[in-house]
Amino acid sequence: MDGQGAAVPVDAAVESVFREERGRLLAALVHRYGDLDLAEEVTSEAVEAALVHWPVHGVPTRPGAWLLTTARRKAVDRLRRDQTYAARLAVLQVELERSEPAPPAGADSDLPDERLQLFFTCAHPALAPDDRVALTLRCLAGLTTPEVARAFLVPTATMAQRIVRAKKKIREARIPFRVPGADELPGRLPGVLQVVYPVFTEGYAASSGPDLQRLDLAEEAIRLARILHRLLPTEREVAGLLALMLLVHARRDARTDPAGELVLLDDQDRGRWDRAMIDEGSALVLVALTGGPPGPYGVQAAIAALHDEATGLAGTDWPQVVALYDVLLALTPSPVVALNRAVAVAMRDGPQAGLALLDDLAGEPRLRGHHPYPAARADLLRRLGRFPEAAAAYRQALDLVGTAPERAHLRRRLDEVEAAGPDDRPLST
Repeated sequence: MDGQGAAVPVDAAVESVFREERGRLLAALVHRYGDLDLAEEVTSEAVEAALVHWPVHGVPTRPGAWLLTTARRKAVDRLRRDQTYAARLAVLQVELERSEPAPPAGADSDLPDERLQLFFTCAHPALAPDDRVALTLRCLAGLTTPEVARAFLVPTATMAQRIVRAKKKIREARIPFRVPGADELPGRLPGVLQVVYPVFTEGYAASSGPDLQRLDLAEEAIRLARILHRLLPTEREVAGLLALMLLVHARRDARTDPAGELVLLDDQDRGRWDRAMIDEGSALVLVALTGGPPGPYGVQAAIAALHDEATGLAGTDWPQVVALYDVLLALTPSPVVALNRAVAVAMRDGPQAGLALLDDLAGEPRLRGHHPYPAARADLLRRLGRFPEAAAAYRQALDLVGTAPERAHLRRRLDEVEAAGPDDRPLST
């Protein structure tokens, strides 16, 4: 029975192997044949073969290697049937062999881990930003095209076009399947990280829909970051990105109540935060901030760690948070960073100080469709007792917000300030 071990539900086994090994399998096949479409097709055929073979003969003890062998046979059969295709791939393979040395033999050579090359191929700067994210989710996270489309709220046909366009660009531009050299890596790595992080942010704070969070997306992003960290263990910004996501995701269970309604940071039951995830993230923050000037992800992770270490909102080290935002703003000047810094200043120095900073950002185009901006203004105006102005800002935020829990929260706040009279005291100072 192929040296197979204990029986397990075959469909579940294939799903588990596919999720864990698909990226490695696909990367190994692209490395060998130089064609992403071919690699995807024979990977799918190998999985189909497993669904036929494994129920009869059992799950192999090395299922990833079994799938790789099967996929290679499928590829050879396909190339024998299509000599034109084979000739084109032969040219590509020669170019790949010249630019990328063969992987060393070793214990894992049956299924080499070449996902790092695939990361850099999917995130190549020649590809459009949306196409990079789509291709990374399709190839490295293993999401289907409809799943990628749902993740970013576009029709499946639109997402399919993006993926086809990205593959065509890789093929026609002869984008090499390789890890950049040491001189190129600093310039290329941020692009890879910028592909992974938007996946997490959409999972942490969904842009629209009935739920506040898309936990499936957030967890996929963390899985991708873990792969990157294993492959690039000395890159501090990789550690910083993984730390940031872990420290934020640790609060996931406390961010909504049993009815799915939004729970603000100050009201969250911190006993429901994932302490093991916080400990892991905090350790990675030290890695990210040690050995040279900090990067943007390391600084953001340090801010998240301060929130996670505090006993409550009042006990947060707001001077340190503001100082870190100062560093972040110098590294990545952005109105969104400036918005977050203004909120931190409001916690340190009072709502009037924060409101003045927010008003300075009123002309920023990037904040016009960004609902956290009017929501933050509304909250500070409410705390100052300026209820009519707060109501107007809450209405503006309601026009922009996407998810049902955030909409319900803003509606409750609007009802509060509309019910408050002009002589009422501020709700908070």
